[in-house]
Amino acid sequence: MATRALITGVTGMVGSHLADYLLASTDWEVHGMCRWRSPLDNVEHLLERANTGDRVFFHDGDLNDYASMIDVIEKTRPDYVFHLAAQSYPTTSFTSPFQTLETNIIGTAKLLEAIRRCGDIQPVVHVCASSEVFGRVPRERLPIDEECGFHPASPYAISKAGTDLVGRYYAEAYGMTAMTTRMFTHTGPRRGDVFAESTFAKQIALIEADLLPPVVKTGNLNSLRTWSDVRDAVEAYYLLVTVNPTPGAYYNIGGTFTCTVQEMLDHLLSISTRQDIRVETEQARLRPLDADAQIPDAGKFKRHTGWEPKISFEQTMQDLLDYWRQRVRGGRRFLSR
Repeated sequence: MATRALITGVTGMVGSHLADYLLASTDWEVHGMCRWRSPLDNVEHLLERANTGDRVFFHDGDLNDYASMIDVIEKTRPDYVFHLAAQSYPTTSFTSPFQTLETNIIGTAKLLEAIRRCGDIQPVVHVCASSEVFGRVPRERLPIDEECGFHPASPYAISKAGTDLVGRYYAEAYGMTAMTTRMFTHTGPRRGDVFAESTFAKQIALIEADLLPPVVKTGNLNSLRTWSDVRDAVEAYYLLVTVNPTPGAYYNIGGTFTCTVQEMLDHLLSISTRQDIRVETEQARLRPLDADAQIPDAGKFKRHTGWEPKISFEQTMQDLLDYWRQRVRGGRRFLSR
């Protein structure tokens, strides 16, 4: 029987790139879980393979519905589980805190409980938390290692702290080979337009096409971020589950290039075809509280797996802007956000 990987949240940026990586780098079957109403834009290139059963399979499931978790696990009987599904937008979590907490904490517990109760399978499980769990870190604690205390700065971050702890609990209590990651800022093609660098790139692409006035609307530009490419991130996730997976282990993962959000925007503007673009702060784009210094110490993970990021910040930003240019040229309509 073929090796089977289950990706929850397969239609997201990370999930879709992970599916691409596994199809290109392994002979595994790739089973993706998504809600029936999830947009399929990010996996459109995989739909023909799914229609013909060519190593790609999609399954309806919702983290908030335990019965659907049991159904997906029993159907797929995976060897590897990459749990990426979540309410993943920090700003939305301020207006939808209960849904965020329910989906990310209780939903993770439902998935792991379904795996635990599925008889004789013993998959290696990756539980994706977030660097946001560290929140507002004092400058003297930078770079952030795994033992830095949690100080979450949003309901999303609180939910991911819960996700992290639930994953470790199932490893320790039930002997499940579950590991938790705190991936720092990662981006690239297919990044949702609610995230800073992607909304900037989208706005620039629309301005270049004369579909918006030459003004980029921003939120907080002072936060410090260490950037990595989503394609490097999914390779890290593959190594996580295949290189001596250690039950209950938890790792920080992140890139090596650090700059402020302002400097990231300046770079995007520097590679635009338009030189007349202004920048305006918009109150609605500001969070009530922000994690303002996200710089990782990823040494533990690198020593364990040998992983190193390969794609430069400049290439990532170029690919992100080109992704939005291609979408805009395709005649798509976009909400201004």
